Amino acid sequence: MAVSSMQAVNIIGVMDDIDDVITVLGESGVFHPDDVSNFYSDTRSFTHLQTKNIYADPLTNLKASIGLTKRNFPLVDVSDFNPTFKELKIFADKVTKEIDILVDDKEFIAEQLLEAKENLNDTSHFVGLDVEIQKILTLKYLKARFGRLPKESYEKLSTYKDDPYIDFTICSEDKSHYWGIYFAPVDRCSEIDRVFSGLYFENCDVVGVNNTPQTHLEKLQALIPKLQSKLDEAQKRLDKYLDMHAERISRYLSKLEELYLYAKIRTKALQYNNSFIIVGWVPEEFAKPIKHRLKKIKSVSVEFSDGKKEIKKSPPVKLKNCFLAKPFEFYTEMYGVPKYNEIDPTLFVAITYIILFGIMFADVGQGICLSIVGLLMWKIKKMKIGKILFPCGITSAIAGLVFGSVFGFEHLLDPMYKALFGFDEKPIEVMAPEMTNILIMGAIGIGVVLLIIAMFLNVYTSFRQKDYGRALFSTSGVAGIIFYASVVFGLVGQLFLGMNILNAAYVICLIVIPFLLIFFAEPLSRLVNGEQDWQPESWGGYIVENLFESIEVILSYVTNTMSFLRVGAFVLVHAGMMMVVFVLADTVGGVGYWPIVVLGNILVMVLEALLVAIQVLRLEYYEMFSRFYSGEGRPYEPVRLVTE
Repeated sequence: MAVSSMQAVNIIGVMDDIDDVITVLGESGVFHPDDVSNFYSDTRSFTHLQTKNIYADPLTNLKASIGLTKRNFPLVDVSDFNPTFKELKIFADKVTKEIDILVDDKEFIAEQLLEAKENLNDTSHFVGLDVEIQKILTLKYLKARFGRLPKESYEKLSTYKDDPYIDFTICSEDKSHYWGIYFAPVDRCSEIDRVFSGLYFENCDVVGVNNTPQTHLEKLQALIPKLQSKLDEAQKRLDKYLDMHAERISRYLSKLEELYLYAKIRTKALQYNNSFIIVGWVPEEFAKPIKHRLKKIKSVSVEFSDGKKEIKKSPPVKLKNCFLAKPFEFYTEMYGVPKYNEIDPTLFVAITYIILFGIMFADVGQGICLSIVGLLMWKIKKMKIGKILFPCGITSAIAGLVFGSVFGFEHLLDPMYKALFGFDEKPIEVMAPEMTNILIMGAIGIGVVLLIIAMFLNVYTSFRQKDYGRALFSTSGVAGIIFYASVVFGLVGQLFLGMNILNAAYVICLIVIPFLLIFFAEPLSRLVNGEQDWQPESWGGYIVENLFESIEVILSYVTNTMSFLRVGAFVLVHAGMMMVVFVLADTVGGVGYWPIVVLGNILVMVLEALLVAIQVLRLEYYEMFSRFYSGEGRPYEPVRLVTE
């Protein structure tokens, strides 16, 4: 549970050398630029070098045109390629224009082809009309409407039988509609259109100028292959152009991307007379190589300082974890990265998440399947969640061995238990009535242990941040740990173990006094932290306000603990769902037995994996993170071009 050590970088030099400095910082791939105002309190005499990224427009236009081609141009190493901005812009504008022309030609033909196909489809429904469409459409006293009418609506036309103008002539039909035409006198056109609109009539555009539908259909059938041929030729011209210029496009695109990223450094730099200032952060292990390269530039003065000494400047955070915890950085970053002087919870999340997931999803067969699915999601789809599901599936299989469940078969492992331990059957029968209370109490016990660990992490983090008041007196500080642990231990000992623990001395020393420390945590924290104005404005107002907050504090302990009931509940839910599957399979019997078992397992596995993943994440975020973690840090975002 750690973050990479950071070094603050402060670079001052002559304006003539700024491009060389930016190149060094950009090529390093590890420099995180920062605002100069974050390092200097008074920047009124400084001016911005550049407020707009000049590479944005040519890069955006080029990428937009390339995107229209559906062709991928990989980013390549262009460290030896140094065209001027003018050359880059000329190339980008030229290629953008040429690609746009080729794409426009192709899309124009594609639109014609699509229109012809749609027209062909519409015209085919009116082949039975032996009259030119245009003559019908240009009648002087009647308006004609071609289209389709739902069959159920056609039946409703009988209600208008007394009106001779509300009639629909059928030309053809499909499964759901009649295709045809209706006529309306010019003076009643709006009225009749409203009637047919209420019957869900849909107009269609039949373009058959001076032709019968049959003749027009034949022309369209001859036209479509020609348009398809033109479309293929247009695509070939585009492909030929892209193939011919592919290497140059990749190089210029990569250079524009690189310089666009480097310009982010320039936009954060400030100028003072003929000098510039650039500030930022680099991981400690890269500080010396960068300093060595910058020192070669004569006018440059560079200073590095340890990030621990620059906490007020909020150093960016780069998570650093072992292979087991690395995938779970996804969950940490989703909540928010830690502050530089805050503990990284990723390893804690990794351990607790896979353990809780395994207990709640306990099944040997389904756990193995989940691991395989996770591995495929990771390797094939490159999905981050796949890396998380893989270890979760393994712990699920291990927990399944403990509970004796294999694809819902609860006694399939009985021979193994007998051979290894001499048991006649598995020792833990989840659905047995006497086991329910054990599972529930065990889940609460897990919650108590994890919450106390979370509180200890808060104490450690608070001391690390030199916030001694929070470490000692907060609800998750030393006073909170003593109060919570004493109440839990006292109740368990008194109610379940028959121990007379809750005597006067125990209650006063381990419950009442810690609670009073929590109650007066705010002024006590200010006093311990050395603040002069540590007393509240009104002690009476403070006490009244905190009486209500104290209720919330006590409820938070209770609700956080009770939330872990879901751990035991999901063990029972899994067994219950699989029991339903086997009841259905037994009811059907015969050849239907195994299909139901297989489909039931798939359904339970998908549904329960989703629910368990969400519920465990909820426990992490709301019950444990709330005790020790803020997630208010800045992510480390270096200026770096990722090549393929």
